[in-house]
Amino acid sequence: MIRLEPRQERSSALSIAAPVVAAIAALALAAIPLFIAGAPLGAAYAAMFNGALGSQFALAETLTRTTPLIFTGLAVAVAFRARLWNIGAEGQLYVGALAAVVVGTGMIDAPGFVLIPLLFLAGGLAGAALMAVPTGLKLKFSVDEVVTSLLLNFVVLLFVSMMLEGPLKDPMGLGWPQSEAIVDEGTLPVLMARTRVHAGLILALFMAVIVHIVMARTVWGFETRAVGSNPSAARFAGMSTSMVMLRVGLVSGALAGLAGVSEVAGLKGYLTQDLSPGFGYSGIVVAMLAGLHPLGVVVSAFFVAAVFVGADSMSRAVGVPSYIANLTVAVALLAVLVAGVLTRYRIRIQKPGARNV
Repeated sequence: MIRLEPRQERSSALSIAAPVVAAIAALALAAIPLFIAGAPLGAAYAAMFNGALGSQFALAETLTRTTPLIFTGLAVAVAFRARLWNIGAEGQLYVGALAAVVVGTGMIDAPGFVLIPLLFLAGGLAGAALMAVPTGLKLKFSVDEVVTSLLLNFVVLLFVSMMLEGPLKDPMGLGWPQSEAIVDEGTLPVLMARTRVHAGLILALFMAVIVHIVMARTVWGFETRAVGSNPSAARFAGMSTSMVMLRVGLVSGALAGLAGVSEVAGLKGYLTQDLSPGFGYSGIVVAMLAGLHPLGVVVSAFFVAAVFVGADSMSRAVGVPSYIANLTVAVALLAVLVAGVLTRYRIRIQKPGARNV
């Protein structure tokens, strides 16, 4: 008989190795659908690697995809650390982008060093305000935030569609549902010439460091971890769990909102309905692969971005569906969940009839 036995101690090496092994396992398991599709495995993985890291252009595209994943991964990691299940980072990304477009298309005439911070401030506040809804419903009426935050994603997408077909529609867009372009003063500078890597990446890395310091070195971070570990014990210690959850929700929503600002101000320049290919949902995988560690989010975001970018190149090179990237990321999430269980429990094989010791 196989049973799970709780580990008395969880080693740091095991905790670090778990997501690494999960990522390797995901890539290995991805060989199964590739084999079924008839693709040569060696050529397929070589094309994936070259497409993600094999040239300056490939690396630049991977870094470009990494930027919003860091923001959404941090948003999810902060919320999940307090057991606030934010599944609405996708909607928060879009309202952040919407706020940036409203402010950055001519509402305010200011130089870049003033306008760019205002765009991020507006986007962060918009994302925080949206996440305040499911957080408030959870605290006031015990409504499941998984449902409310998830459903708000679809509400936001419909609202964005209405705005792009109405008040925010670009009159010079030839009928396409898109907003006016953000003015030049609000555009983020490019970091690498002739690439799409922009200054949003620097801000994302900076926010990862800040979130790590706050979570590891401040009272607010300690309260967040305490509420996430044992709410009853936190209340007994005199902590206001409601205030902690509200703060966590606002910060989580703000971080996801920054992802939207980064995309419209640094990459696309204007808002469309297809701004995000699912960065908010992928942020959940990023956070889980990182073990909810803010600095680990940077590494896992780069891995997920490399898988997506590399899969596109692999699809063109060996003629397999690019959806294998989604499958690989999904398998990575399942693998990291299994790895998480194995870091907390030890597998014991007991012979039938043997007594428990």
